[in-house]
Amino acid sequence: MHYKIIIVVTRDILAVQQREREGKLREPYIERDVSLKGQGSPLIKVITGPRRAGKSFFAMHVLQAGGHFGYVNFDDERLISLSDYDEVVTAIDTIYHAPRTLLLDEVQNLSKWELFVNRLARQGYDLVITGSNAHLLSSEFSTHLTGRYMETVLFPFSFREYLRWRGTDQTVLEKENALALYARSGGFPEPLLRNLDHRDYLSLLFDSVIYKDIVKRRRVRNPSSIEDLAHYLLSNISTEYSFTTLSRITRVQSVHTVKKYLGYLEEAFLFFSIPRFSYRVREQIAGNRKIYCIDNGFISARAFRHSEDYGHLFENLVAISLRRQELTGNIRLFYWKNAQGEEVDFVVQRGNEVVALIQVCADPTEQKTRDREVRALLKAGRDLSCKALYVLNEKVESVEELEWFGISGTIHSVPLWKWFEQEDHGW
Repeated sequence: MHYKIIIVVTRDILAVQQREREGKLREPYIERDVSLKGQGSPLIKVITGPRRAGKSFFAMHVLQAGGHFGYVNFDDERLISLSDYDEVVTAIDTIYHAPRTLLLDEVQNLSKWELFVNRLARQGYDLVITGSNAHLLSSEFSTHLTGRYMETVLFPFSFREYLRWRGTDQTVLEKENALALYARSGGFPEPLLRNLDHRDYLSLLFDSVIYKDIVKRRRVRNPSSIEDLAHYLLSNISTEYSFTTLSRITRVQSVHTVKKYLGYLEEAFLFFSIPRFSYRVREQIAGNRKIYCIDNGFISARAFRHSEDYGHLFENLVAISLRRQELTGNIRLFYWKNAQGEEVDFVVQRGNEVVALIQVCADPTEQKTRDREVRALLKAGRDLSCKALYVLNEKVESVEELEWFGISGTIHSVPLWKWFEQEDHGW
């Protein structure tokens, strides 16, 4: 009798979720510039990315085009305490008429989820699962399913997708204005599609990720310390850091704890780091890194800044764009710095070859700033044997042959909106 009562409750929860699913499928949807890897194959399809980046919307629309599928959202406290997972399968069969394709949303909330998913895969289900943890696969899942899944990483809207939401056939001036707005508000879909205040929305989301996905899941005993670290990083985007420096500046006294906390923040898709370029792997691992945020909206909502710094905001946008490409396995991403402290924002490596060097500059017409950026590009181009030298900026487009004390190169200045619109950068 007790078993039957639990089944009814589980079925009722999934019945409500079915109505939510149908409601979502009727809402406006912006096509994404990614495809679901592994679609049409028996492999498990895994979608990872930040919370509220649109993973479930993306999966639903892909699966709807292919036909019949069942849906369970495990970001529901009523399902977390389940001990017999066959109750979920029985409820799905009842509500969705025994589908063979299943979408399991935020599955990492389920205890021993990897064993459940593995069993469903062995039983022949076509599975799509989502999760808001960057190490979802490298930790639990991959142990059980080595080589039997394909991962798709979904970020908030790119600038191309953001323009798609705004509408087609925009003028250059409109695209420049859109870029300025996008640099401040970021690309999380819900505030855009529902016309919500992005600062309030993203401030709450940031706190939710900190406390729900990190503090609670990782049993962090001093939540204020990891919150301090996150806020410090937000306020110092695109700057170098070392674990020793972070432990000295924040209230996290232990270098080991700082390293652990930063790992949690990166796992939860709040931040990512890029290493300093070196041909020696040991130096890459030991050297300082630069910190970036997964979406500019978080910076505007929570960083301790007194004014809009478009230089850092633009650089963060480029970092996000390049990080997307890095996660596909196409490139590796670094920054460059020489012994004199001259720096290039991004080194793009493909295989063993450095294929592009990129500086990001909000206003390249300011002569002192431009001289510094170009000088570093020319020196890095010489040292790394790279001829593709870029200055990404707000408005200027030009190609110039420049020289600095015998070091010459071709500098391509490209407006950011135009660079973001390009699908292929020739790498």
